[in-house]
Amino acid sequence: MTLLVAFTASLSGGQDHSGHNMGDMNMGPGSKIAWRMVPMTATMPMAPDMMDDVPNVAPFLPGYGMDVSMFAEAKPSEIIDLAHGDTLRMDASLVRRTIGGKEYVMMAYGGMYPGPLLRADRGSKVVVEFTNNIEMPTTVHWHGLRLDNAFDGVPGVTQDPILTGETFTYELIFPDEGMFWYHPHMREDVQQDLGLYGNMLVDPTTKGFYGPANREVPLILDDILIDDNGLLPFGESGPTHALMGRFGNVLMVNGITDYKLQVDKGDVVRFYLTNVANTRSFNVTFGGAKIKIVASDVSKYEREQFVPSVVISPAERYIVDVLFDETRDYQISNSIQAIDHYRGVFVPEVHALGRVSVSSKPSNPSFVTDYSVLRTNADTIADIDRFRKDFGREPDHKLRLTLKVHGLPMPTVRMMEIDTLYVPPMEWNDTMPMMNWLSSHDQVDWILKDEETGKENMDIQWQWKVGDVVKIRIFNDPKTFHPMNHPFHVHGQRFLVTSMDGVANTNLVWKDTAIVPVGATMDILVDVTNPGTWMAHCHIAEHLHSGMMLGFTVSK
Repeated sequence: MTLLVAFTASLSGGQDHSGHNMGDMNMGPGSKIAWRMVPMTATMPMAPDMMDDVPNVAPFLPGYGMDVSMFAEAKPSEIIDLAHGDTLRMDASLVRRTIGGKEYVMMAYGGMYPGPLLRADRGSKVVVEFTNNIEMPTTVHWHGLRLDNAFDGVPGVTQDPILTGETFTYELIFPDEGMFWYHPHMREDVQQDLGLYGNMLVDPTTKGFYGPANREVPLILDDILIDDNGLLPFGESGPTHALMGRFGNVLMVNGITDYKLQVDKGDVVRFYLTNVANTRSFNVTFGGAKIKIVASDVSKYEREQFVPSVVISPAERYIVDVLFDETRDYQISNSIQAIDHYRGVFVPEVHALGRVSVSSKPSNPSFVTDYSVLRTNADTIADIDRFRKDFGREPDHKLRLTLKVHGLPMPTVRMMEIDTLYVPPMEWNDTMPMMNWLSSHDQVDWILKDEETGKENMDIQWQWKVGDVVKIRIFNDPKTFHPMNHPFHVHGQRFLVTSMDGVANTNLVWKDTAIVPVGATMDILVDVTNPGTWMAHCHIAEHLHSGMMLGFTVSK
């Protein structure tokens, strides 16, 4: 069976930086655009001696100066059910999107926001024929899938960039249940930020794999940076916002700012959460509704548990069951402790993400009794048991997360000297919008440093074999120049977070991405099953393009 989806996109390229090929830039209509001031809040004023400063890269914005009406209006995401052996034809394009009542030129897979949800059974295999119809090179990375290395979508590592008009055929296999996602692996700071992302839901083939639920709902969390004149431009040759990543000031769920869901009283809703933001971590609450955490990136937890909120960093996924047992509206929120470095205070903030309206009609069927039971997942425990002997041993590799800077404006350097008097473990918000904006990829080198060899980033080329169990200790150095939390992503394999700061993790789950807070030491255990040449990196888009990646090869 062959399915046809208009999977269209238009982007700008860039330059080769720290081993990650970003392609050639064709500025087109965006070449006359000028920088304008990054949006600022009243409590975070601009330093007077930076009034006239702009980033040291040229500005770029896809579709700039073009009539927005010439682009097709993007459609809401649709589900595409894929059977074993199906072929999906798709491309990517500039589209017209409406956010907050204003129209913008953005990107879309399949002409949809988000891209179509691809749904398949565990163990199935499908083919995706992807055509690049945009003015810059791109690839598609199938995040979290333990697929054949040739189809991982990393330019310069597993494939050449897909140039305008070219087609690349991907073969996808789905060995694990859960929610996965796809996105570009070239200039993610632009392409992904403007809408190139979508989910893949892999259904279990065993009955009762999860507990019962009345509804299944994907929630893709994102943000975007907009001022009164529209989308803030991106850097042409590489990212701006290289210190902290590009925080948006408009939060979205499934590509919209006014997400709404209608359910019945007593419904148990299974939410599949994915964070596709460039840098923002979310702390998701459901208006006082009871939350049960069920699974994360690549597996169920050993044991279900009730949690007050869900912390989710860029590229992570969580599966949660939420009980709505009152007839009222529940607000889905991002509830954080923001920090204001200018005033030296924490500021509690609650940002509305959406609303769940509960009717008076009772659930049919009712799963309230089942919901009260916290299941122990014997299959997950048995899968992990064979790795427990490796939990307490010394690590095979030690990584230090740090950075080097050069050529930053002097006010930024002075502010950092004050800033590092106290560094929060997590950056929930952009604590210095102006200085962050002015830092570009060629002034900031984010570093993964091998403590044993002293090698950094893509000079690291670890050699493993299929069947190895590799223990990595990751230390996020708090004494570096503006330390930052980092979501660490390993391609093609799965791993366990066995401990944090020496404290054993007592409820394990298989991951492909995990957040490393500032000052934290995280031990992970990688299950090496997939041969090929792979990479691991920070999933903050601006950090990746500022060098924060390493390579490893798995032999058979």
